Amino acid sequence: MPSPWHGLGCSHKVKLTGTSHPFGLSLSKPISLHRKTAMSTKAFASQADLADKKITFTQLSQHCWAYTAEGDPNSGVIIGDRFIMVSDATATPALAQDLIKKIRTVSDLPIKYVLLTHYHAVRVQGACAYAAEGATEIIASQGTLELIQERGAQDMKSEMERFPRLFKGAEGVPGLTWPTMVVDGGNPVKGEVPGKLNINLGGVVVQIWHPGPGHTRGDTIAFVEEPNHKDRVLFSGDLVEYEAGVYTGDAQLEEWPATLEALRALNATAIVPGRGEAMKGSVDVNKALDYTQRWVTTLFQAGREAAAQGMDLKAAMAHARKSMDPVFGHVFIYEHCLPFDVSRAYDEAKGIKNPRIWTAQRDMEMWGALQG
Repeated sequence: MPSPWHGLGCSHKVKLTGTSHPFGLSLSKPISLHRKTAMSTKAFASQADLADKKITFTQLSQHCWAYTAEGDPNSGVIIGDRFIMVSDATATPALAQDLIKKIRTVSDLPIKYVLLTHYHAVRVQGACAYAAEGATEIIASQGTLELIQERGAQDMKSEMERFPRLFKGAEGVPGLTWPTMVVDGGNPVKGEVPGKLNINLGGVVVQIWHPGPGHTRGDTIAFVEEPNHKDRVLFSGDLVEYEAGVYTGDAQLEEWPATLEALRALNATAIVPGRGEAMKGSVDVNKALDYTQRWVTTLFQAGREAAAQGMDLKAAMAHARKSMDPVFGHVFIYEHCLPFDVSRAYDEAKGIKNPRIWTAQRDMEMWGALQG
């Protein structure tokens, strides 16, 4: 039986044939990465953020590495005696090549596994680059698979316009990224038992599961307990950030704090957050958890107050700024995240439990209303 990667290079565009195929859904129309709006006095999302970032590739433990870039999306790398796993694939195959080069400075083993911590395009669309490096499996949770099916195409178009620098070389993206291995299981925040996948890379086992809703309803983590029984490394995806904007546009804000406490209970000694520097030592790991918790709770409280007082969305934005700006206004992509975050907090506070789908058109309408 041929591998699902067989014959599939990053230059190919393929049609969706089923969720077992790693890629599908060719783009039917070219995407403009530089849409302008006369309504907005601030550059849309991250369209003005065009300067390259300094890349850091740091070893956190015997088998674990962090690939970070001054607030850009991070990736994690776990290197065993036989195979390598990458956590979050980067935004494009072209961008993934830099991560692959960094990996090849320390190991020539096959990069067999690619973990999708969630469905956002900026994290997953570089996945096909790893096929040439030995990848045969793309891992995601059941919730992430459902979100790809429900809104993956809209999200990809939306994010390509939000992040033009990260989507340089987007013509090499063959379509949506589909998991080949799906982690089943329930919502642990509700007392349900989540499924767990243990991947033996040789000399180190990676534990993968859905710890609860937060950044999305399908967030997945990787956790490594090193053989020395001292080092415990958490690859959190965007469930945890540090000194960077916490994007909550597709979040489950009410449940997120409980999920963070579930992560805290792991007693990790190092963490690769979704954005921000990798943290070593339990004190600094807790700093990252506390930072994310404060953002989420402050934002959602502002959204609840705005909804309770009958404010419209623009007034809700101004209200949220009173509590958010003094604490977080200095961090990377704050002005990008805040309008999306306030929109979601306002919606959830008004009873919209399943986040509304962001499209390129909805992005621009919201931006013009809140950042104009």
